[in-house]
Amino acid sequence: MKLQDIQARLVEQDSALPPVEDWHPDYCGELDLEIHHDGSWHYQGSPIGRQSLVTLFARVLVREGEKYYLVTPVEKVGIQVADAPFLVTGWQQQDDYLLFSTNINEQYLVSDEHPVQLLTDKVSGDLLPYLLVRRNLYARLHQNVFYQLAELGMPGEINNTRHLLLSSGNYQFSLGLL
Repeated sequence: MKLQDIQARLVEQDSALPPVEDWHPDYCGELDLEIHHDGSWHYQGSPIGRQSLVTLFARVLVREGEKYYLVTPVEKVGIQVADAPFLVTGWQQQDDYLLFSTNINEQYLVSDEHPVQLLTDKVSGDLLPYLLVRRNLYARLHQNVFYQLAELGMPGEINNTRHLLLSSGNYQFSLGLL
């Protein structure tokens, strides 16, 4: 299995997010592709320098249980992900809402549809905030974003436990335990 073969098949697709949940191709083995903890993508140990290629592959990334795959209508290959496949690298306030930007140039309005959840970082073991972006794929908040948002947070309680809370519209979420 070659990365170029997958790339060629994906380029044929239109620019909308492909319906990967409807594709059920045969498993074709592992691809020597890894998403590092810092959000960088590496093929055969070397970083993928073309952001457009990373964005293309991110469109067909799926997670089944704890395993990650790139899928096309005709093949499915396993890849390695150190923690979460994406990072929230920026944010801005739009009226009463928070808009998060990821390392693959996607934006998500923090809401019930794209909630922030406290999950265990697979590398550090710490409980950290992650944004659900799509199809059970998460983006971990980059440390700089976390610290910027922490300055805006207010102490509050969830289930009798003290948290640092933020709101985006009517949606309230925790940045972590106090």
